Amino acid sequence: LASPANRSAVFLGRGVPVLANGLLVSAFTFVAGALLLGFRPGLGAVLPLAVVVVVTVLSCTAFGMLLGSIGLRAKDFFFVANLAYFLMLLFCGVNIPLSALPGWMSAISRCLPLTHGIMAARRVAAGGSLASVSGLVWTEIGVAAAYAAGAYLLFRVLERESRRSAMLDTY
Repeated sequence: LASPANRSAVFLGRGVPVLANGLLVSAFTFVAGALLLGFRPGLGAVLPLAVVVVVTVLSCTAFGMLLGSIGLRAKDFFFVANLAYFLMLLFCGVNIPLSALPGWMSAISRCLPLTHGIMAARRVAAGGSLASVSGLVWTEIGVAAAYAAGAYLLFRVLERESRRSAMLDTY
């Protein structure tokens, strides 16, 4: 195993390809939306949308790192990952507006990645400025930080447990 200093770098470094993938998928989706659906945000909305997308991808990457830490020990992790994916589509306002959700679902959605990023992106695409959605962007950054901290802590706890139980091949 790597030294304690290197473990942190390795753990955080694994999120970089996922982050790059998220940005690539987002860019592709914007291009497809422009070509197929006529999505044409104003030129002034491109930079604010890029900022919102980067923050949202960071948030989703942190959430994925948390799920990935769980997956290191779970037997049927792909079920959990797929369930999380579909629940995020339901809870985060992707397909159903948050206003149409029951109160308890709306409360949960505010703790998930994507929710605030989607709201910010929609407002920016409708002509809002980055300053007008800064609260949503900062909230999404907070969600990202919380999930990243949780992922790191869970990774460290599971790593320590693997050492204690002599399951070092897990890490």
